[in-house]
Amino acid sequence: MGAAPLSYWQASAAPFAHGQAGAVEGAVDVAIIGGGFTGLSAALACAQGGASVALLEADGVMQGASGRNGGQCNAGTAHDFGALASAHGVEAARRWYLAHCDAVDTVERLVREHAIDADFARCGRAKLAAKPQHFPKLEAAYRLLAAEVDPNVMLVPPDQIRTEVNSPEFHGALVQKTSARLHVGRFGMGLADAAARVGARIWERAPVTGLTRQGAGWRVETPRGRLTAKQVLVATGGASPQAPFGWFRRRIVSVGSFAIATAPLDDALVDHLFPTRRNYVTSRIIGNYWRLTGDNRLVFGGRARFALSNPASDLKGAAILEQAMIRMFPDLAGVGIEHRWGGTIDLTQDRLPRAGEHDGLFYAMGYSGHGVQMATHMGQVMARVMGGDPAANPFAGLSWPAIPGHLGKAWFLPFVGAYYRVQDWLK
Repeated sequence: MGAAPLSYWQASAAPFAHGQAGAVEGAVDVAIIGGGFTGLSAALACAQGGASVALLEADGVMQGASGRNGGQCNAGTAHDFGALASAHGVEAARRWYLAHCDAVDTVERLVREHAIDADFARCGRAKLAAKPQHFPKLEAAYRLLAAEVDPNVMLVPPDQIRTEVNSPEFHGALVQKTSARLHVGRFGMGLADAAARVGARIWERAPVTGLTRQGAGWRVETPRGRLTAKQVLVATGGASPQAPFGWFRRRIVSVGSFAIATAPLDDALVDHLFPTRRNYVTSRIIGNYWRLTGDNRLVFGGRARFALSNPASDLKGAAILEQAMIRMFPDLAGVGIEHRWGGTIDLTQDRLPRAGEHDGLFYAMGYSGHGVQMATHMGQVMARVMGGDPAANPFAGLSWPAIPGHLGKAWFLPFVGAYYRVQDWLK
């Protein structure tokens, strides 16, 4: 089938150059499985705290979902705050919402502390009403958020929407002002470099094929050798193979997400179409998202197809996205598309992240579309948890039952996609 095309972020970031060349070996305090944002952030924090750290990545650093997303770093949960409060209580909803806000702060702190050239900017996020009847829902959400948890929100009424985005497709917006954007490829490579500088050993192309209890710790096996660890953090998300991670695979659904990046746009065109230069998401269930890069490319994405990412699927998704982009913004017709890619969103059944300990293994995953900030944040959090501070985990105690009928391969995705398309049409 061929190799998947690089994302814009991967193609425009310097490769990681400090991986371990030799065999996987030794005894460490912490072994981390997965070289995305969760694993790299945890490796950095654990090593800074004085632990000996080994990170094992099946492919290359930042080659999975962390390097193949839309580059948005948004505060707030994937849920309507009112619905989350109704299901779990206001206190829990507030704790989880604020954790997502704290996560953006964590990303900014790491960028500054480690001098990572990641083009970080607090641009805010605008959720755009895709239908007139969606705006009253955004208005109700705004009132509740402002009263209960987030003073950094504002409402843009329908008659002022062109001040945010110049398209007849939208009918008002809810803006969360502390959300950010960044170059996720350069950020991830910066985290990896920082972790290596403080002593974490990072092995790429070292998939974990076995995990066995050994005394009070673990024996971790790869095709490149084995090591022992006192603690293990599973940070693989939906990329976890069935063995030895079957318990996690039954609780995570990986959904394809696709994106394109244009050639650089003229400043005048950007000013005309996107005067506030925010992150943008639409209010549809199967919606779109977009943002500008530092050199004025438009990164435009969404769940264009309910299919997993592969080279053929990525190209089909890119064609659908280009059509959607031009429908919303006819002025972009003829603008060159220079990058086309796909990745995965790792969903839990209720779209809340999960982090904690199962059968002696620590884990953090299931960020459900908010992985840039939450994966980075939860890597730091789990370093504290493994260091003896369980109260640091905002998701501690949240039950995580297996998804009925799901054994690792999401055979039901086409049916879910058809259902959501009907819901978007009806609502």
